[in-house]
Amino acid sequence: MNAQRRTARKPNGFGEAHRVATNPLAAVERQCLLWLASRLPRRVNSDHLTLLALVAMALTGLSYFAARYTRLGLLLAVVGLVINWFGDSLDGTVARLRQHERPRYGFYVDHVVDCVGVALLVAGLGLSGYMSPLVAASFLVAYFMLSIEVYLATYCLAVFRLSFWGVGPTELRILLAIGTVALLSDPRVEILGRTYRLFDVGGVVAIGCIAFTLAATVTRNVQILYRAEPLSEPASQDL
Repeated sequence: MNAQRRTARKPNGFGEAHRVATNPLAAVERQCLLWLASRLPRRVNSDHLTLLALVAMALTGLSYFAARYTRLGLLLAVVGLVINWFGDSLDGTVARLRQHERPRYGFYVDHVVDCVGVALLVAGLGLSGYMSPLVAASFLVAYFMLSIEVYLATYCLAVFRLSFWGVGPTELRILLAIGTVALLSDPRVEILGRTYRLFDVGGVVAIGCIAFTLAATVTRNVQILYRAEPLSEPASQDL
């Protein structure tokens, strides 16, 4: 679908962006979420699920911090990631299935919660001893820069990208969970004869991937917007 697609405007003037998800798990995840949403008690609504996602992310960050003192914290962090997936992925599905959509409210609250949650998670990692504070802070800056680009593109192009290069939020949670479990056996990795923290290596790789994605996405979107709004010559005036 053309990235410049315009969406229909609702009476209040707000148009919902076209959602684009290219990650390989998207189709299976969508069916799973629909199955869960249809069986969720009616008293549980999308706001409850959004709050659950935020609490789960805070739990995950605290669990990483606790892992500084007990390895049980690593297992609790994985549990927190699973709970976060449940709340964060299901809230929108429940709203759409029950026809309780509130596009502006939902988009705003959901992504404010996401940003706060990621900040809490990365803070926990930076204090855990498994990732250096510098790498954690650099990753957080890179993540927020990409998030800002996504939100600006959603507004300017009416296209909301949920994944890049086949990697979306669910795949990121899975990769983080796998890395967390790997910490139980060996928190360090040897590269070219030197030993590094496993999560420092993973963090640096993630920062590089985000930087590349940001540069490619900004370049593409600038070109799309430039072509959509070409400069026009001012009308000549006869003297």
